[in-house]
Amino acid sequence: MNIVAVTACPTGIAHTYMAAEALEKAAKKLGHKIKVETQGSIGIENRITDKEAKAADLVIFAADVAVKEEKRFHGKVIYRVEAQKAIKNAKDVVQKAIDLLKE
Repeated sequence: MNIVAVTACPTGIAHTYMAAEALEKAAKKLGHKIKVETQGSIGIENRITDKEAKAADLVIFAADVAVKEEKRFHGKVIYRVEAQKAIKNAKDVVQKAIDLLKE
């Protein structure tokens, strides 16, 4: 499965990057391809392009603030969760997002 994710937190420092790392590891362990964009204190890093967004099977927002440029993901199934949940149990977050597709 091709997954894209965006992580963000109010201060845009620790949780943004911790959630990104956790999601990357979990998705890969589960056998899925993932690209994670971080929206941190220094702006958007590892930006998901319109082409990548369009090609994604699933979108995960692990964010405690509004995701910037959310319109890129219009029409996609989006699983929304707090950054802290992605940090604590990323495997569960990825699995629940995949399950959402099956509904």
